[in-house]
Amino acid sequence: MAEDFDDLVTLPAVELVRRYADGTLSPVELHDAVQAVITASEPVLNAFWIRDDPGETRKAAKASAARWAAGEPLGPIDGVPVTLKENVARQGVPMPAGNAGVTPVVPTHDAPVTTAVLESGGIVLGSTVMPDWGMLSSGVSSKHGITRSPWNPSWTTGGSSSGAGAAAAGGYGPLHVGSDIGGSIRLPGTWLGLATLKPSAGRVPLDTPYLGRAAGPLTRTVADAALATQVLSRPDERDWTSLPPAELDWSIGEVDLRGLRVGLHLDAGCGVAAEQHVVDAVSEVAEVFRTAGATVEPVPPFMTQELLDDLDLFWRVRSWNDYKALSPDGKLRVHPFIVEWCHGGADVSGTRLIQCYQHIMDIQKRTVAATMPYNVVLSPVAPIPAFPAEQPMPFVEPGKGMWHIGFTVPYNMSGQPAATVNCGFTADGRPIGVQISGRRFDDTGVLRVAAWYDVHRPPGAVPRWPDAVRAGASTAESTAS
Repeated sequence: MAEDFDDLVTLPAVELVRRYADGTLSPVELHDAVQAVITASEPVLNAFWIRDDPGETRKAAKASAARWAAGEPLGPIDGVPVTLKENVARQGVPMPAGNAGVTPVVPTHDAPVTTAVLESGGIVLGSTVMPDWGMLSSGVSSKHGITRSPWNPSWTTGGSSSGAGAAAAGGYGPLHVGSDIGGSIRLPGTWLGLATLKPSAGRVPLDTPYLGRAAGPLTRTVADAALATQVLSRPDERDWTSLPPAELDWSIGEVDLRGLRVGLHLDAGCGVAAEQHVVDAVSEVAEVFRTAGATVEPVPPFMTQELLDDLDLFWRVRSWNDYKALSPDGKLRVHPFIVEWCHGGADVSGTRLIQCYQHIMDIQKRTVAATMPYNVVLSPVAPIPAFPAEQPMPFVEPGKGMWHIGFTVPYNMSGQPAATVNCGFTADGRPIGVQISGRRFDDTGVLRVAAWYDVHRPPGAVPRWPDAVRAGASTAESTAS
């Protein structure tokens, strides 16, 4: 009997490579099943900026099958489908950064992430979309239109790794790479029920490093996030900010939580307070840890509204410079929310900008100091569950554009690793994620603790991926007809 289609397309990458190795599954069979999901779902989900030719990617799957048959895989993800966010350079693939007003850069070389994936045997299915300049926490883009959740097309994917998140939740293969400067991997994580990791600063080499920026995986299991990070984190001298080579153990085994010091952080100290169902879901995670023997202690808020607002202003100045450089026609094509937002950065003095930078350093200091006593800290990812897909930000009122990143952005500034795992659902079925952050450079420790929860969470917190895949596919088919 043929394997159930939904089970096949939602197999974790770690299971795929095991089955490739023992000959019970072919990379070609898996490739064809994933491509069928993409063809059915993409008209609604809108995850791809560039979908690579399925005929060419099938050739890559055949080549992988031959290598596995010969016992000579290229690397730990040989034959595994992968997508890359559109701001991850691929030679010859234009990079509009989700913005209809720019003239897209066409890279002449692959980014370190792309090189690592290809040299490890990953089959890149295409480049996924993002919103304008990556500065919207949604799937809304002036270039690409609206990207929608596989759980319900009326819900946001989150952003800015919107296409990567939709692809991960929608069954477009198991491994997807996004980027994160304030929550852009983890926000799709919480709003799509995913397992994600914003790695430590410098852990994954980047083509264009920037303060707070990281690249990392969006997956359906923590074990897959660990596998992806293992591949992505290999050294690359092109990133002058990357960490030195290190032999890390990326294996995910059973963890004894007895004696583990766990912080519980429920008040960000800035932005919008977390809604009660979000607080309750994260508090239940803490209780699971406590029952397993961990010591759980409250973490007081360490951010302030002034710190968040000045970080926001720093970003506005950066985007204002980008906006100001556009042609008059180009300016008219940028998303209106971004236009209004970045105008807040016009005419900011150098003195004021330095104050903002000093406050960013204060965020870094406060985050490290507040979390250092703990092995990991549990918190919400975002204060609210998924909002409407057409909405560019969770809060669209003037001045509140970044009021949802109080739990995520501190770890970008401090460089600490932070993972997400689904921990519950709202009454209407919207996913809720818990953020599990750790000490600087302890990516493997964070992943192991996250993997423990991934396995030990209550059944009601476990996403039923086949349902999500069917929902996306059936919606796409009905829309197409």
